[in-house]
Amino acid sequence: MIKVLVVDDSALIRALLGKLIAADPALMLVGAAPDAFVAREMVIRLQPDVITLDIEMPKVDGLTFLTRLMQARPTPVIMISTLTSAGADATLRALELGAVDFIAKPMLDVSRGIEAYQELISTKIKMAAQARLIKPKVSSLNRIAPGSNNLIGSETILAIGASTGGTEAIKYLLMQFPAAMPAIVITQHMPPGFTKTFATRLNSLCQVRVKEAEQGERLLAGCAYIAPGDQHLEVIRVGADYRVRLHQQDRVSGHRPSVDVLFQSLAHSAGVNTVALILTGMGRDGAEGMLRLAQQGCYTLAQDEASCVVFGMPKEAIKLNAVSEVLGLDQLGDAVIQRLNALCAATGL
Repeated sequence: MIKVLVVDDSALIRALLGKLIAADPALMLVGAAPDAFVAREMVIRLQPDVITLDIEMPKVDGLTFLTRLMQARPTPVIMISTLTSAGADATLRALELGAVDFIAKPMLDVSRGIEAYQELISTKIKMAAQARLIKPKVSSLNRIAPGSNNLIGSETILAIGASTGGTEAIKYLLMQFPAAMPAIVITQHMPPGFTKTFATRLNSLCQVRVKEAEQGERLLAGCAYIAPGDQHLEVIRVGADYRVRLHQQDRVSGHRPSVDVLFQSLAHSAGVNTVALILTGMGRDGAEGMLRLAQQGCYTLAQDEASCVVFGMPKEAIKLNAVSEVLGLDQLGDAVIQRLNALCAATGL
């Protein structure tokens, strides 16, 4: 059984999370702490396998506690976040500090969606228990030169799909890329509100311009577009341009946005001019779409197991023989640049 410790200053939230966790026979609620001081003693005494941690707590906030925890006793942590811009920013900071994943605070009105929430938190806890805790990389010191062909291609597109652990992997890659990149499209599993904050944060760190994708906009070189939470992102061809199509059709592979939707749209609209990466994440979203791209002759890459927080999505794509090359996160950037340079040289665009 997976031992879980709940840390939250709200007695109601502690009770609700405790009830949901206790309802799963694979999980064992070993304690519930109202603040960081009690949590510290419980971590030492109970040695939980996974901790759910509220960001906003009195005395010592969740981020400070997380920092100290990762230094003293690294433990898989799922942040419990409010669906606000401040909550999103703090959550992204928590992921930078080593938290495995996050989930929105549950509504206290248990009559609405509680079964779906229970399934979600149980799944995330089980995933976190098996996750690999990876020391954050310093990517700002490892920028990649654009190469002799100076990149920038109006016909070439870089597509990236990720889930659990993906925010840090994407940040690591994008911070290395030069401004002279072809258009980049990204699907990262995140809820509404978080993707805009994520894009803004990346834009302040990267040479390429990073933004949340908007309906109908033209994809431009030197820009990275992130699928909005709860919306599928497709790339369509309109005349000589690639443009964004957003919609809220049914979930695909259990997700909206879905990596499969993005990859399959590129197989149709861009074909062999696509370079696709599938990064760390739970489940199999993106595997079928990557197979479609591979069948079109596209260069496809998967992050290797050793550098993944969760080796689910890359593993499933590899099992389908949809991956051209499997590389560590620190090798993917160079491989992408080399392939994009080759594509730009071949097309002359």
